[in-house]
Amino acid sequence: MQGRFSLPPRIQQLLHLKPFLRPYKKPLIIGSLTVLLTNATAILGPWILRAGIDHLTQEIRLQLIVLYASLIVAASLVEGVFRYGMRRILIGVSRRVEYDLRNAIFGHLQTLSRSFFQKHSTGDIMARSTNDLNAVRMVLGPAIMYSLNTLFNTVLVISVLLSLNWRLALLVLIPLTGVSIAVQYFGKRIHQRFEKIQAQFSDLTTLVQENLAGVRVVKAYNQEAAFVDRFRQANQDYLSKNLSLIRLESSFDPLLGLLLGLSTLILLWFGGRLVVQDVISLGDFVAFIAYIGMLYWPVIALGWVINIFERGAASMGRLNQILHSRPDVDDSQARPIGSIRGEIEVKGLTFAYNGTPVLRDVSFRVQAGQTLAVVGRTGSGKTTLASLLCRLYPVPEGKIRIDGNDINHIPLDTLRSSIGYAPQEPFLFSESIRDNIAYGRPRAAQPKIEEVADVSNIRPDIEDFPSGYDTFVGERGITLSGGQKQRISISRALLVDPRILILDDTLSAVDTQTEDRILQRLAQELAGRTAVLISHRVSTVQGADQILVLDKGQVVEKGTHSQLLDQGGYYAGLYEKQLLQEELERQ
Repeated sequence: MQGRFSLPPRIQQLLHLKPFLRPYKKPLIIGSLTVLLTNATAILGPWILRAGIDHLTQEIRLQLIVLYASLIVAASLVEGVFRYGMRRILIGVSRRVEYDLRNAIFGHLQTLSRSFFQKHSTGDIMARSTNDLNAVRMVLGPAIMYSLNTLFNTVLVISVLLSLNWRLALLVLIPLTGVSIAVQYFGKRIHQRFEKIQAQFSDLTTLVQENLAGVRVVKAYNQEAAFVDRFRQANQDYLSKNLSLIRLESSFDPLLGLLLGLSTLILLWFGGRLVVQDVISLGDFVAFIAYIGMLYWPVIALGWVINIFERGAASMGRLNQILHSRPDVDDSQARPIGSIRGEIEVKGLTFAYNGTPVLRDVSFRVQAGQTLAVVGRTGSGKTTLASLLCRLYPVPEGKIRIDGNDINHIPLDTLRSSIGYAPQEPFLFSESIRDNIAYGRPRAAQPKIEEVADVSNIRPDIEDFPSGYDTFVGERGITLSGGQKQRISISRALLVDPRILILDDTLSAVDTQTEDRILQRLAQELAGRTAVLISHRVSTVQGADQILVLDKGQVVEKGTHSQLLDQGGYYAGLYEKQLLQEELERQ
C-alpha cells in the first residue's frame, strides 16, 4: 500500500532539499504571505473597474472618473510594493540556499575517498557543481515563487468568477482543465530529455578539462585537429539534445495559449449573450474579461515552472549522487590517541583493486625513527603500499598498525597530520611557489620555507626566477620541469614536520648529482623520523635500515643493502645494472 501512494521519483529528488530550506522557514513564510497579498491586491483592480463601469453607465461625472481611476492606481501601487517584497524575499532565499548547497557539495567532496574520484571524471563533477546547481537554484527561487503566484492567483480569480456568475465561470474554465493533462504529458518527457542534456554537458566539460590539462601532450603529438573534431562532435550531440528539448517546449507553450484562447472565445460568445439578455451587467462582463486575462500569465507561467521543476529534479538527482556517496575511509572506528611516534607494523597485508590483487601477504616492521626503502618493478604495488599507509584506501582490519594501534582506529586527522607524503606524480596548485610549499602549513614563516627548499635543493632554482618564491607556477605546475615539481613536493612534505615521511619515487626526475645532494641533506632531516623511501634507484635506498623488494605484490627479498647484495637476487641485479649505466654515462 505504501508504494501505491508514493510520490513520483522526480518529486522525491527535490524533497532532499528540505534540510537546506529549513533554516529559511521564516523568510519563506513571509515571502509566501507577500505572494498572497500581491494577488489579493491584484484582483481589486478589475473589481474596482466593474463597480466604476456600472456606476458610470448610470451617472457620468468627472469626480467619479477621478475617484475610480485613483482607486485603481492606489491598488496597483500597493500590489507593486508587495510584488517587490515577494521577489526580494523568495529570490534572496534561493540565493542563500544555493550558497549553502554549494558549500555542502564542496565540503562533502572533500570527505570522499579516492575511489569516488576514480569513478567520476573531474569534468563531470564540475558540471554537476555548476550547471546542475544553477538548475536547482531556479527551482528554489523563480519556480517556487511563480508556483505560489499561480496557485493563489488561480484560487482567488476563480472564486471571484464563481461569485459573479457560476454558470459562465464553469463554461469559461472548461478548456483550462486540459492544462493538467498537458502538464502530465509534457513534464515527464521534459525531465527525461533534460537528464540526457546534463549528462552530455558533463561529457563536454570533461573533454575540455582534459584537453586544457593535457595541452602539452596534445601539442607534442600534433593532436589539436583531432581534439577539435572530438569537441565538435560532442558539441553537436549537446546541440541536438537541446534542440530536441526545445521542440518539445515549443509545442507545450502554444498548447497552453490555445486553451486560454478557447476560454476567451467562450467568454465572448456566451458572456456577450448574457449582457444582451441583461443577465449580467456590462461591468460584470468587463470584469470577467479582466479576470480571465489575469489567468493568462499564471497558466503560461505554469508551463515555464513545470519546465524548471523537471530540469531541477533531474539536476537534483545528479547532485544527490554526490551528496549520498559515502567515503570508503572514515572515522567510524576511530578513538582518540596521543601523538604518533612512527613505529609501523604490517602483517599479512593483502589488497585488491576491483577484485584484482595488488598486494599479497606483505609483512614488515619498522621501528620509530628508522628508514624503510621499497624497490621493485613497475606495477609491483609500491605506490599502493604508500597509499595504504596514509589510509587513502580501506585497510583490512588489523593488517597495518602504527605504534601498536590498528590504523583503522586512528583518527584520520591525527594520522595524516603526522605523515608527510610526496606522491609519485607531484601535484602543484595554480598558485605561487611559496603557497605550494606551504600548502600543509599556510602560516609557515619564510625562513622555514627557505630551509625546506634548501633541503630539497630547489632553493637555487627558485632564487633564479625573477619573482622568486612569488613565481606563479601555472596549472599543475606547467611552467616547471618534472624535477622542479618533485623537489617542491618534497619541500611541502618536509614543512609539515611529520613523524612519518613517505617519498614515493620523488627523485626519479633529477640527475644523480642533484640526487646525491638531496640525499645528504635528507639524511639530516630524517634523524628521529620514520621514513619510507620508494624508488627505482638503488642509490636512493642503499642507506636505509631495511629494504623491501616487491614483485607482483609480494615481498621477495628483505634486508639491508649489503645483505641483499650477498643474496644475489633481484636487488643485486638491479644494483649491478645501475652501476654499469652510471659508468657508461661517465664515459
